[in-house]
Amino acid sequence: MNKYARNERYVAYVENKSPKAGWFESLFHAFLMGAAICCLGQMFSDIIRSFYPMMDLLTVGAWINIIVISLTIIMTALGVFDRLAKYGGAGTFIPISGFANSIASCAIEYKKEGLVFGIGSKMFFVAGPVLVNGVAYSLVVGIVYYIISLF
Repeated sequence: MNKYARNERYVAYVENKSPKAGWFESLFHAFLMGAAICCLGQMFSDIIRSFYPMMDLLTVGAWINIIVISLTIIMTALGVFDRLAKYGGAGTFIPISGFANSIASCAIEYKKEGLVFGIGSKMFFVAGPVLVNGVAYSLVVGIVYYIISLF
């Protein structure tokens, strides 16, 4: 059997086993899930602002981040976030909830290996490259910004 025939059979097998969801349906579900998460954040903002009207927007934003991250970690631990992600796709992975889910799921997966070699070392397995690239690119942008501001 030649290599091309084998590859064609494999591609046909993968297409046969892959779920057949339309692009519009997937896009619509992602939009709904992302919108629901954002509306939930706005709801928390309104609740916080109603109890503490003198709180500035940066502090309210910090509290919303803490709440969304905490809820995402709890839902990941209970297995709820996976079901939401299956329905909502990319809509569940808006930056803060997706980042919290990636860290929490790695920590849960490797907890049997112990606190240091399991959770401590594997927690940033997925999120580590995001952090490294974020810091590195921020440094580059900061240097470029500094050089531009000199002129």
